Order: sequence, then structure tokens, then C-alpha cells
Amino acid sequence: MKSRTVKGILCILVSAFCFALMNLCVRLSGELPSIQKSFFRNLVAFFFALAFMSGKHMGFSGKKSNIPPLIFRSVFGTVGILCNFYAVDHLVLADASMLNKMSPFFAIIFSYFILKEKVSPFQLMAVGGAFLGSLLIIKPVVVGMETVPAVLGFLGGMGAGAAYTMVRYLSERGEKGPFIVCFFSGFSCLVTLPALIWDYHPMTAEQLVILLLAGLSAAGGQFAITAAYGYAPAREISVYDYSQIIFSAVLGYCVFGQIPDWLSWMGYLIICTMAVVMFFYHNNISAKEK
Repeated sequence: MKSRTVKGILCILVSAFCFALMNLCVRLSGELPSIQKSFFRNLVAFFFALAFMSGKHMGFSGKKSNIPPLIFRSVFGTVGILCNFYAVDHLVLADASMLNKMSPFFAIIFSYFILKEKVSPFQLMAVGGAFLGSLLIIKPVVVGMETVPAVLGFLGGMGAGAAYTMVRYLSERGEKGPFIVCFFSGFSCLVTLPALIWDYHPMTAEQLVILLLAGLSAAGGQFAITAAYGYAPAREISVYDYSQIIFSAVLGYCVFGQIPDWLSWMGYLIICTMAVVMFFYHNNISAKEK
């Protein structure tokens, strides 16, 4: 295996662990509104990205045509985070993480409409299979309060998929990853600030520290995944991102004693299988094009 591919895999594993740790910190921060948790998570990411950009003398490309996509990326990303944080607070950590990992499949759908990329019947089959797997986690036929956070977790994955599609759109038009992260984080802080002020819940010093750790974990995850795709193309390493489910399951069990039910495990298996199938499918296509 090429050394750059190995570095890409290591970076994406670090990213997966960081995002699993972020979800753990969000849950540990206690009974706080998702908007409040999102604000502090993005505040840390904003200053982290700003410091990185200052050190690299990096900034906006200056292309006015990129401003609307930046706003759309930020709106989709903010919705995705709020839904994901609500799901993290009310579901088993592994369930919430798995629903958020529907984002690559939604990215395929949004790429068709936004980037005008072709979608093969095979890809549509994989998206359909992943959707069926998500239903096993959501359990819509089961009457209970967990259905609401599960649906929101699913919508969080949809928001993330749309956001990642816009990131690709912007990257192809000259915007650097750190600036996209900085813009999104700043935008999210601004739009959630009024709600934060209106419904602010006093926090203990411990809660504040935990939320700041969530922000640091998120920033680490974002920069690690950016580095990963700098070392190797998505088709070679993207499947390793699903290791976040393993990290989340282990952390959820060790800290909260959470054990997903058998329907959730079946859902994980189906979604991960679709991800692996897509991984080999794209590798096969790439090999034929060479």
C-alpha cells in the first residue's frame, strides 16, 4: 500500500475518533439546548480555523460568485449539526453516529441536482439499501419518543450530505478548506446567537470545559479529514470513515453502558455494507478509466 494512502487512512481514523469524541462530549455536557451546544462547538472551530488561516496567510478567494454557495453550505451544515446534536442527546451514541453517516449517500443525490453529476443505477441501489438500513435504526413503526430524535438524526445526515456537496462545489471553484470551515463556523455562531441569548441556560464550569473540548474535537476532526483527502482520493479511504461507529459504540458502552438493539445492529450492517460496496465500485470504475 502506498505511503500516502496509509497516511490518508491514519488521518481519517483520527478524524473518526475526534468526531466520536465530540459526540461523547456533547452528551456529557448535560441538559443544555442543542443550539447552545452548537454555538460553543462552532465558536472553538471558528477561532481554530482563523488561527490556522492567519498562520498560512490564507483567506477568501475573492470570487463573489462563491458567496451564495458558502451561505448554502453554512445553512445546510448548521441544520445538520443541530439535528445531529439533538439525536446525540436522545439516542444511543452509535445510532446517532450511524444516522449522521447517511451523509455520503445524500451527497450522491445532491451531487446529481447541484453538480449535475451522473448517478448510476448501482449508486441508486446503494442509496436505497442505505435508506432501508436507516429505517431499522429509526424504527418508524415503533411508537415512542425515540422516533423523533431518530428522524432528526436522519435529517442531520441529509443536511451534512448537502453541506459536503457544497464544499466540493466550492473547492472546485478555488476556495480553500480552512476558509470554508471558518466561514461556516462564524455563520453558524451568528445565526444561533439570538436564540442562545433568548433561551440561555446557565452552565457550570465543567459543562463549559466539556463543550470547549467538543469544539476542539470537532476542529481536530475537520482538519484531519481535510488532510486525509489531501493524501489520498475519497475512493481509496472513504470507507474507513465508518470506523466512527465503532468508536461511538465503544465510548457509549464504556461511559453510559449503552448497547444498541439488534435492529440497530442490522441497520449498521446494511449501511456499512452499502458503503463498502460503493467503495469497491468506485475503485473498479477508476481502474477502468486508467
